[in-house]
Amino acid sequence: MRCWAITCGLLHAEVCHSKLERKPRLDVPGVAQHVIQRGHNREVCFAREEDFVAYVGWLHEYAVKFSVDVHAWVFMTNHVHLLMTPKYKGSVSELMQSIQ
Repeated sequence: MRCWAITCGLLHAEVCHSKLERKPRLDVPGVAQHVIQRGHNREVCFAREEDFVAYVGWLHEYAVKFSVDVHAWVFMTNHVHLLMTPKYKGSVSELMQSIQ
């Protein structure tokens, strides 16, 4: 999974592994963030139910570790939508990097 976007209010920052310059990430503690994580080239990330279960386990583990409240999620076969609120600057980034 190499691409994720953060949307908060009217501001939007998307981070992709490419040669293009990255847009700045919006990172405000206490403000909910919509995070989208996609498979590389939008390939399937979750082939079986066990894949979803494993992801939920990692999400919970790292949300606790990095002090991020996870309010909602939507899991599709090739991407994930998460609604999260970090308690500290950089928490969402650390959580997402840990899941990859």
